[in-house]
Amino acid sequence: MIVRIHMEDQYRLGDAAVAEVDKLDDALMAAMDASDTAAFSAALHDLLMYVRTHGEQVPTDELIPSDVILPSEDMTLDDAREIMEKPTPAPTSAPSAQTPD
Repeated sequence: MIVRIHMEDQYRLGDAAVAEVDKLDDALMAAMDASDTAAFSAALHDLLMYVRTHGEQVPTDELIPSDVILPSEDMTLDDAREIMEKPTPAPTSAPSAQTPD
């Protein structure tokens, strides 16, 4: 699993770490759902620390799509909500080369 911390680095986590990341992410989402700012900050800190300590930092010159993007450490609950609510733009494809008839 490749995890990006918003505005920071990417980390590669092994399959064994996925269950713990999911558990920590569930706590983060519960804090968001409850609008609990203190719980959100604590859950975000725990999740980011887990990723940083159990993940292997991906070199910056290596381009890998992220499986998960996490809020940055200084992101507020409102900022995280705003980012999550923004629609993701659909990928655009290059125009096809058509030959005139």
